[in-house]
Amino acid sequence: MTYTEDSMDALRRTGDDLADATVAALFERGEVGKFNTLMRYVSTAGAPLPEGLPDVAREYLQATSVPPAWVDWEEMEKARLFFIDNNVHISTALSFASMPACYVVPHVAKLLSTAHGLEYPSKRMAETGQFTVYLMRPDAFEAGSRFIPAAQKVRLLHASIRHHLKRENRWDTGALGTPICQEDMIGGQMFFSLLVLDSLHRLGVHMSADGAEAYYYAWRVVGAMLGVDQDAVPRTLDSARHFLDLYMIRHMGPSEEGAHLTRQLVDLYEAVVPGTFFDPIVSALIRYLIGDTCADWLGVSHTRWDTLVKAVPHVLGVLESIEDRSPFGAWALDRLGHLTTALELSSLTRGRVMHYAIPEHLKKDYGVPGAVPPARRWAPPAATVPE
Repeated sequence: MTYTEDSMDALRRTGDDLADATVAALFERGEVGKFNTLMRYVSTAGAPLPEGLPDVAREYLQATSVPPAWVDWEEMEKARLFFIDNNVHISTALSFASMPACYVVPHVAKLLSTAHGLEYPSKRMAETGQFTVYLMRPDAFEAGSRFIPAAQKVRLLHASIRHHLKRENRWDTGALGTPICQEDMIGGQMFFSLLVLDSLHRLGVHMSADGAEAYYYAWRVVGAMLGVDQDAVPRTLDSARHFLDLYMIRHMGPSEEGAHLTRQLVDLYEAVVPGTFFDPIVSALIRYLIGDTCADWLGVSHTRWDTLVKAVPHVLGVLESIEDRSPFGAWALDRLGHLTTALELSSLTRGRVMHYAIPEHLKKDYGVPGAVPPARRWAPPAATVPE
């Protein structure tokens, strides 16, 4: 598919018909509270649905209980092994590149503020990390897994935000399109797949083309389960690059919400890092991975680590050399990566399983009415000559 301004504009006008109809029916019948209460018991795939679940919700859960028929399971296994081999690096990329990239799209930063602004700051990162770990488990799509119920609930969460904003006239559809539209959902899919791969490359991580393509493929499967129109999704990494570049040019820019969410993220990880000496590495990593322009928009401070962080690829190169030459070294580094990811996720979730629920109300101070498209589109800075 060739992406143009017109085709991207068309994607801004559409949401997710199935999830939108389900949420609208739940609100119309006053069954949202009952649904949220009962859905806390739906956490594993294949488990019997609880008695008393509204019929419209039961129908939705049954319709979305299996992955797409076109899934290539060999490719998914390649993606899982790629994740196991690079789990710490992927977690780093998700935390310090993917999430800030979401925040640098002003209308997306505003949307994220609706559902997460009143929660503890780590909620968004906890949900993202937990969701990715669920996806990359061997039984992700089998009975007993937690991934499919998580995907079903996230899809309804998105639909509920669309429902609130439209019903309460708190979103300028004419200027901004449908909230959490197909264009933004595909953009998010690019942030969590292609941008992660870009970040791994920037960090100097050695990865095969097959592994990178498999990881991207896995997020295509995720997108399908989250209600993303697969006819509009880039099928290859080359077309994904074209989509992401165009999406960035169309939408990225500074915003108060983006800067605030970034400050929360930086504070969160500075609290996770032991002591205070290494705190500045959080800001330095974000600036290194997303670039100075985006970092400035998000209010990311310059630190004494900005230069030192450029040595990270060299350090990772040494570690990967050890991994390549020694089976024991490979095992030890994989175990260290697993433990580091588990510790990070435990810190973010505070030992809890994250529950996704349909918000019955949005933040009162959500500032959408004042949101207007920029007077002119952002133009990327001129390319610089590599050092």
